[in-house]
Amino acid sequence: MHLQLHELTWWLALINGVVWLTCGVIVGWWYARRDWRSFAIGGRVSRLQTWESRHLYERRLLVRLWKDRLPEAGTWFGGISKRHLPTERDGGRARFAAESLRAERVHRVLLWVIPVTMLWSRGWWIVLNLVVGLAVNVPCIIVARYNRVRLAGLNATTSNS
Repeated sequence: MHLQLHELTWWLALINGVVWLTCGVIVGWWYARRDWRSFAIGGRVSRLQTWESRHLYERRLLVRLWKDRLPEAGTWFGGISKRHLPTERDGGRARFAAESLRAERVHRVLLWVIPVTMLWSRGWWIVLNLVVGLAVNVPCIIVARYNRVRLAGLNATTSNS
């Protein structure tokens, strides 16, 4: 039995959509189960670099113009929103930095769904998965890093006072 092209297209759309959704839920849920304090220290990949500055994010990437348009999924599995600093009782700046690092790691892991979908995708489906994977995850990584850069600047200002 041969599938016609439009049937194959619908099957690929369904499979890719289910994989992206399932992986997003599983990865988000798994990271949310970890105590926020475990994200207090960045790793080699997530460490802020000396060349990262507010200027880079605000003037070059224009992050302040579009960051609030992204959905905030941090609360979906019991985490906190990163739209505002948590109260000191809820962890304050340390928690905000940790939650931003958690978000960055979630979206970095989700980038690995791209090569997974390439196992069965062909032609323009590969390009579509690449575009979708990057469009959904890279802006979230940028905002998470921007928040951490801002917070590092606040902490430096406070410690110098």
